[in-house]
Amino acid sequence: MTPGRPVPPPLAKPITVEHPPSVATNLAAAYGATSPGSGLVPLTVLRREPKDDDVEIGIEFCGLCHSDVHATRGEWRIPPYPLVPGHEIVGKVTRVGAAVTEFAPGDRVGVGCMVDSCRECDSCLDGLEQYCERGNVGTYGAPDPRNGDAITQGGYSTSVVVDRRFVLRIPDALDPAAAAPLLCAGITTYSPLRYFEVEEGDAVGVVGLGGLGHMAVKIAKAMGAEVTVFTTSETKFQAARELGADHVVLSTDPEAMDAAGRSIDVIIDTVAAPHDLNPYFRTLRLEGALFQLGLPAEDMPPVSPGLLIRRRLAYAGSLIGGIHETQEMLDFCAGHGVASDIEVVDASRLNEAYDRMVAGDVKYRFVLDTATLHQPSERADA
Repeated sequence: MTPGRPVPPPLAKPITVEHPPSVATNLAAAYGATSPGSGLVPLTVLRREPKDDDVEIGIEFCGLCHSDVHATRGEWRIPPYPLVPGHEIVGKVTRVGAAVTEFAPGDRVGVGCMVDSCRECDSCLDGLEQYCERGNVGTYGAPDPRNGDAITQGGYSTSVVVDRRFVLRIPDALDPAAAAPLLCAGITTYSPLRYFEVEEGDAVGVVGLGGLGHMAVKIAKAMGAEVTVFTTSETKFQAARELGADHVVLSTDPEAMDAAGRSIDVIIDTVAAPHDLNPYFRTLRLEGALFQLGLPAEDMPPVSPGLLIRRRLAYAGSLIGGIHETQEMLDFCAGHGVASDIEVVDASRLNEAYDRMVAGDVKYRFVLDTATLHQPSERADA
């Protein structure tokens, strides 16, 4: 546990996450938080009976995202507790509603960061559900207006029920555990690379080499790009090269950054802590772009407009991807042998995994084996 964080007491029995009786009939074992300081503890989630358009999924694996840590610990906002996190879900279909024809029991499927949207605004009609003008429905911690405003609960659970339109097919070529982080880290990095139309011969820079960064390197290389990793740590040089990076630059070395000047077409910035972007803009070629994917909790240093103006550079953001694009990403990764580097953990190690994520002690993503949710832990923080 993090120093100073209260250790949760042992639980005699799991806490039940209540949903409105009209929409919840199925029990699922889960782990989640009951307060900002509770850590992850055993819970029981009540899932709704599948409706006509629903797919019921028996979850096999769920990736652990750093945003899960922020959410469960109330570091962005105080969420509705109890809260079961997890938006990188892979499992097999167990039941389908009467109107579902594209999935059948036994199919391996996935669910990413959202489980619904308005389906009517321009963004949704353009296949950009992540930018839904009324707000998409997150996989966990969000009121779901189609289900009595029940709060959505995520994938640290043995099952989930999701509308068919937000269910993805996992290609057979992908290892199901290693595929789970693709549903967040994979699509988050794939989408801006596709938007910029990266192709063979382009030069891609990646800032940071964590869960997002390592996927950016792999996907950009699969697209045929020449990849440069910018890192503040010389200890990551070898790891970057093992992932396929062509060049590694120590970003704290002014001479190395000067040598990289005007050599990059597009930069994928995955760092979620405040940092100066101006040195990176100097590495961009004419009409290059820097996509900000990391979301720092504090203000970033100001960007010099002159750097943007003198070479018509773009500073852009990007949020996951739409459902169609996410399926495209999964198929691309299957076709190019791309998956996340993972460490599989059982339920008793979830709190340890969270603390290790905060410390940067993982290469590069943790994935929960949900079969272990059936195994009782001696302590809630074990």
